[in-house]
Amino acid sequence: MARSVRPPSRGLHSEGDGMMFGRRASAAAVLAMLAGCASVEMAGPERDYAAKEFARPSKGKAALYVFRNGSNGGAVKMSLELDGAPLGETAAKTFHWLSITPGKHKLIGKADNESVIEFTAASGRNVFVRQDVGTGLLSAVNRLELVDEQTGRAGVAECEMAEAPLN
Repeated sequence: MARSVRPPSRGLHSEGDGMMFGRRASAAAVLAMLAGCASVEMAGPERDYAAKEFARPSKGKAALYVFRNGSNGGAVKMSLELDGAPLGETAAKTFHWLSITPGKHKLIGKADNESVIEFTAASGRNVFVRQDVGTGLLSAVNRLELVDEQTGRAGVAECEMAEAPLN
């Protein structure tokens, strides 16, 4: 009577199972990274409070709010650049607030991709830009979106003010 001999088990039943395990492990690592929390330097509570009053900027000035109110990608810091100068970094539930000159501006959000938005700021007005975070193949990606004042105020209210060189 012939006996069949099975090779010793390595815990996986086939080469395809190994590939599936690798994919699942990679996906779990990315999700764990995106679920964590990155930290950026924060502004003091009095500046956070002042920003959330949403006062109209003085004549000859405009105000820019860039906020990241989602908790997705919390372990990833993303940098911002305004008109070619570093604006600062964002983490989950943070925002930046700064006075800008009226006119055309270019804001770039940098992660594993670059998201670019061009806008025109009017004197005496607030401009709100939301930074959304999603997942790419194995990393975080960002998308900047100009939003209306009501959406912007609500988003900023969910966040804390980050410190930045341009603030």
